[in-house]
Amino acid sequence: MKAFQIHCGKVALLDRDDVDTDAIIPKQFMKCMSKTGLGPYAFDSWRYLDQGSPGQDCSTRPLNRDFELNLERYHGASILLTRRNFGCGSSREHAPWALLDMGIRAIIAESFGDIFRSNCLKNGILPITLESAVVATLIKEVRETPGMQYLIDLNWQQIVRVNAPVIHFSIPPAWRERLLSGMDEIALTLRDVDAIQAYEERHQAAHPWLFPNMNSQLPATEPDVAPTTQI
Repeated sequence: MKAFQIHCGKVALLDRDDVDTDAIIPKQFMKCMSKTGLGPYAFDSWRYLDQGSPGQDCSTRPLNRDFELNLERYHGASILLTRRNFGCGSSREHAPWALLDMGIRAIIAESFGDIFRSNCLKNGILPITLESAVVATLIKEVRETPGMQYLIDLNWQQIVRVNAPVIHFSIPPAWRERLLSGMDEIALTLRDVDAIQAYEERHQAAHPWLFPNMNSQLPATEPDVAPTTQI
């Protein structure tokens, strides 16, 4: 996954509670198994006036002008600001895939669905949890200031704003290190591939009966058969 260290980007406001994963990426797009290409379908049922389907060309679809993220002021945003319980509902990794493909690298909210939050972290999206009063202040700020940008520094765990106090946030140290390095669980495991290989060799040498060489137990040729005596 792409490392997250310092990110500066435009903020988009989705002023809603309890945005579930089916709203983020509707169920019909669960057929897609690629992590890329889902961005145009993010928030599909809110974003467009018609019913979307996998593989559809979204450039000609009618937009819902009442949907917040369709506003021109939020075009190109890479930071999403929302409210309570974002990403609740069913477990689907397609939700962070769609947001990441849409260009979102960080989400600021009062709280997140637990599995969604974990899936974000595993895919390089930084979910930042802040107190409701702080989120309310940021929402007011973004609503009143078109083109608002934040600088998010994961090293120092802070959000930097123009002419405003720095906001500090916390994230578990293990996840922080993973995001900073850009290493997912597979990459972390592969760091120890030599140690894993050495262990496997020691284990096989100490317990050879667990690793039989099946080829050596098979006869090289068909056994000779004594001719049948005719009487």
